Amino acid sequence: MNADFIQAIVLTLLLATTVTALLLVIGVPLAWWLARTRARWAWLIEIIVTVPLVLPPTVLGFYLLLLLSPANGFGTWWLAHTGMQVTFSFTALVIGSVVFCLPFAVQPFHLAFQQIPSVHLESAKALGAGAWQTFWRIEIPPAARGLAVGATLAFAHTIGEFGVVLMLGGNIPGETRVASIALYDAVQRLDYAQAHAYAAVLVGLSLALLSLRRWLAL
Repeated sequence: MNADFIQAIVLTLLLATTVTALLLVIGVPLAWWLARTRARWAWLIEIIVTVPLVLPPTVLGFYLLLLLSPANGFGTWWLAHTGMQVTFSFTALVIGSVVFCLPFAVQPFHLAFQQIPSVHLESAKALGAGAWQTFWRIEIPPAARGLAVGATLAFAHTIGEFGVVLMLGGNIPGETRVASIALYDAVQRLDYAQAHAYAAVLVGLSLALLSLRRWLAL
């Protein structure tokens, strides 16, 4: 194993860990709200969250590239406040992966909260428990396995993503060259030994994560 190989694997794991942590922070409250709200426009939020499931990753990556470009929207704001552009950076990979993987996390989170019997929530309210106490003591414990399943799926999809990360990050060693990009690069160079090495790691990680998801779902 050479330094470039290790660097790409470490960067991939760092990206997946960062994205999964952010999806827990963003996705759990969002899924909880979708499971509890009676707002008539909640269906629109569900559609927006679900779009990455059916949209080709390159299309999603293209529009995120335009949005994060220094000439547009968030990219302009980021450049003005940090002096750095978002696109073709690790930050861009994180943003793109969070958007792409959001439905893979939110859907299991949402299902986990929906499966909590309403009588438990009503009992907690009748006993004087506040919203925060009900959330942490009544809802989180039974939803924990579902949350873990969603986090595992998000981690797995981040590791395997190609189109979005290529569009937003390119192929910069040590910055944006994750394992999926490095595998593609190795194939382009006809370096099949290196390609097999990257593929073996990705397959091994995928099987391990699927096994974990299977165990969590039992």
